[in-house]
Amino acid sequence: MQLIDHEVPTVLGRIQVRVGGEGPAMLFWPSLLMTGEMWQAQAAHFADRYTVVLVDPPGHGRSEALTSMFTFEDNVRCITQILDHLQIDTTHFVGNSWGGMIGGTFAARCPDRVGHAVLMNCTGSAAGRRQKLEFALLLRMARALGGIRPPVTGPAVKAFLGPTTLRTRPDVVATVRGSLERVDIRSAAWAVKSVVPARPDQLGLLGSIRTPVLVIAGKEDGTFPVAETRVMADAIPGSTLRILDGVAHLAALENPELTNRLIDEFLASPDLAL
Repeated sequence: MQLIDHEVPTVLGRIQVRVGGEGPAMLFWPSLLMTGEMWQAQAAHFADRYTVVLVDPPGHGRSEALTSMFTFEDNVRCITQILDHLQIDTTHFVGNSWGGMIGGTFAARCPDRVGHAVLMNCTGSAAGRRQKLEFALLLRMARALGGIRPPVTGPAVKAFLGPTTLRTRPDVVATVRGSLERVDIRSAAWAVKSVVPARPDQLGLLGSIRTPVLVIAGKEDGTFPVAETRVMADAIPGSTLRILDGVAHLAALENPELTNRLIDEFLASPDLAL
């Protein structure tokens, strides 16, 4: 499968996307500190039936560096500008963590542009005091070190991965560690501050969603525990919640086979809009 690079001008700078396959569109937006590369297993699985769009989110990977904070509404404008540039009217949306949060915003604000939404390892709630403090400390240390380096690397990896993956999936651990070490922390810091301490409570907004939504939670997710993700799912009318054993914060990387099967089953549901 060949993926073609596109550079898209948006409200959040030039965004790098990779596009391949054919059929209805499926746009993938990753977690903080990750790039579109985290969706390689999904791109390989779906590209024979869908046009897959892998996004390097603002300030990450080959997208333009950030120099200021943004809002979730800015993220929605960014998504629609990507779609407009690629001449895509409607897309399925698959997001993890940051991607899952703004996927909910996108589904609520732009119902005519989204088919089904898959929101993984995410929340609809504002950040609590403990999470704000933990991320502020890690960010401060990483900026002092000039990047995510020891002794920050270990805690950062554990924010993404749980005991099962750390014990049994060394390839996933290596992938996450490599992604973290490549982060431009000066740029990514703006995204972290926008998505963690400045994150809005969206539970009320999520109640307006009418598109089909699948919410996926990792049983070992220490960043957004199942109880928090369940609150998000409960706020979305008619949503389906799936809880994955042996998975923490990056379901699509940790168990791609199961994740792909759940998405396949969800997209095959009889009320499919695309």
